[in-house]
Amino acid sequence: MEKDSDILLKYRAITNKLKKRFLKKPNVAEGSEQFASLAKSLKNQECPQYAGFCCLAQARCEHTLSNAAGEAQALTDAARAFLEAELMDRELRVPGFQENLTSSINCYSHAIRVHIENKQIALAASLCLEVGNVLRKVNKPGEAIAHYQRAAELQSQSALDCLDALNMVAKCKMDTKDFEGALAVLTEMAYLAHERGGSSTTGKPIGAYCDILAKCEITRVLLLLLLQPTPQRIRPEHAQTLEKYTWESCDSVTEMYLGEDLYLLLQSVVMACQSLDLESLRALQKELWPLFDCEQNQLLHFVIQELAHPSGEGL
Repeated sequence: MEKDSDILLKYRAITNKLKKRFLKKPNVAEGSEQFASLAKSLKNQECPQYAGFCCLAQARCEHTLSNAAGEAQALTDAARAFLEAELMDRELRVPGFQENLTSSINCYSHAIRVHIENKQIALAASLCLEVGNVLRKVNKPGEAIAHYQRAAELQSQSALDCLDALNMVAKCKMDTKDFEGALAVLTEMAYLAHERGGSSTTGKPIGAYCDILAKCEITRVLLLLLLQPTPQRIRPEHAQTLEKYTWESCDSVTEMYLGEDLYLLLQSVVMACQSLDLESLRALQKELWPLFDCEQNQLLHFVIQELAHPSGEGL
């Protein structure tokens, strides 16, 4: 591994070549290539923070050259390098103020702005998702929400991509115990899936939209059972959701995308909660465990906890 002083000397040597001199125009393209080469060398030497600074210098060169694609890519490389440095520090338990993480998010944000300015909306949205994933990975789900929401807004013309981003918003809200917020997002997702995913002949949801509706339906029911809204506070659409699972009801569309067995099991869960039958609910939990995803199993666990030790205010 090179010494810090040697790295600094190489960086300064490239920078000096780019300074304006009398009657001599600097070769910015060559400078960009040299910064990229130095960044690659530093990455191989496991010096991601220094590599990140070189990528930033490369991005400035590409901006000078009016190469928006090159600038955005260099900024993205810088963001990933700073993130790698942050994760290394965390693994080694190095004390600090998360400056590498801050640098990474700033570089991502700049790259997203460059993509949007150049009408590269899909690339901007993918980076928004990447930032959200980064923040979730470092246990900052609350901060990730805004980036996932922006990804959903940028992908509003592509229903499935928008729904994927909104699903991450709902996950983050559940991570932060904002169950009412998660319920609102899942309700929005269900409306969007019904609106955009219907068959042109029958109007009923098809394909991937059925899976999304099934996930939204199960999670919304569990959230309502956990939150226990009073008749005065419950929204009409949420009341209608629970009404589908009373014994005398049968919603054929919901049963279609859930499947008959899962629909009946969910109906049993609702009735067990309403009758405060803790023993039946625990028996149902064993049957539902392999059918639910991680978040849904966690919610059902919270529902059982709340039933066993009522707080009067949900969880």
